[in-house]
Amino acid sequence: MSNLKIGRIMLGICQTNCYFVYREGCNKALVFDPADKGDYIYNGLKEKGFSVEAILLTHGHFDHIWGVEALKELSGAKIYAYEEEKEVCENPSVNVSKRTGRPCSVIADTYLKDGEEVTLEGITFKLLATPGHTKGSCCYYFEDDKILISGDTLFQESVGRTDLPTGSMSALVRSVREKLMPLPEDVKVYPGHGETTTIGYEKQYNPFI
Repeated sequence: MSNLKIGRIMLGICQTNCYFVYREGCNKALVFDPADKGDYIYNGLKEKGFSVEAILLTHGHFDHIWGVEALKELSGAKIYAYEEEKEVCENPSVNVSKRTGRPCSVIADTYLKDGEEVTLEGITFKLLATPGHTKGSCCYYFEDDKILISGDTLFQESVGRTDLPTGSMSALVRSVREKLMPLPEDVKVYPGHGETTTIGYEKQYNPFI
């Protein structure tokens, strides 16, 4: 039985899901998409006894990165992202933060490749490139634990919007069909917004599949 645990903090004007992942009995956490208020995330996890060991991004939109700078400064954790998302992360016009009046730029310490397997603090996952929502959107797949952190690629009965810079609906649908739907049906999906779902449920009820 898996001992991987996931916590969720909803943050920001878009009610974005920020996840922290850890092994049961271990206080070292990986934080995915620190959406806003990095100091709030850091202090909240610290109060629960956790240390932030890495920051991972599913994509570079403002509502997923506003908390990165403060969280990195407080924790010293390295930032990871998919290599094709570099421009979106670093350019406030492309990541839409400039349009909101709160420009933000994030430079990752490590840019990962499609299919690259990473182990951090005893937690192993694989980056799955899923372009469409943005050109460098990705998901993180924990194969042994049957968990997928899907960002804004796949939602419960929906997919991410594609009307923002670098978005493409045809690419997004192709990513979901070719990269995510072949995963086991009992894989639990943790999306960037909304509630959890499963691959099997989406195969049956998602109108974009």
